[in-house]
Order: sequence, then structure tokens, then C-alpha cells
Amino acid sequence: MLIAGFYIALLTLLVLLLAMRVMWLRNTRRVGLGTGGDPDLTRAIRVHANAVEYVPLALLMLVALAFEQTRNTWLHVFGITLVVARVLHAFGLSAYAGRSFGRVLGAGLTLLVMLAMAILLIVRFATR
Repeated sequence: MLIAGFYIALLTLLVLLLAMRVMWLRNTRRVGLGTGGDPDLTRAIRVHANAVEYVPLALLMLVALAFEQTRNTWLHVFGITLVVARVLHAFGLSAYAGRSFGRVLGAGLTLLVMLAMAILLIVRFATR
């Protein structure tokens, strides 16, 4: 569980940084609710929201795999991939609203690592 906790902490820090960025932009642009039509704030809100949409479920699977006594190496592979994916996505979408290397690779890696963890959990269930 210590390994899963480490990745929970790292991704919590990322989500908090993304939230603080939204707060900072709201304050400096004087936008209390919504985006105020500001494209930077719109992207910042979506970057944060996207992380909040995907990270909790991915971490839940990582914790489940830790409880299933998955090898530490695999927990690190899944955790590192998830952290790298979310950072890439955050930078990619923050820089540009359209397709970008970071956004595409980050989204793809996020889906890939979540799919791998889901399949592993299903296989473990089916083989017991």
C-alpha cells in the first residue's frame, strides 16, 4: 500500500496545483463563476476537471492492485505511467486548446494504463 500511497500523494499534488492555477486565474482575471470568456481560464478549468475525472478511478484501481499483492514493479510501472500521462496532458492542454503532443500522448497513456489495470483486475478475479 505504501507504493500506491506514494502515487496518490504525487497525483494529489498535481490536482492541487491545477486547482490553484484555476484560482489564481480567476483572481487575476476577476472571474467569479464560469470562464468569463477567457481562453486561458477555460483551458485551466478543463485541465483541472479532466484530471479530476480520470485520476480518482485510476488510483482506485492502483490501490485494488496493491491489495491484490501485485508485484511492486508493476505498481511502479502503472503509477509512473499515470503520473507522466497526467503531467503531459496538463502541459499539452494548458498550452493549446487543440491537439498537441502532450495532450494526445497524455490522454492515450492515461487510457492505456487504466485499461491495463482494469484487465489485470478482471483476470485476477476470473482466475480465482
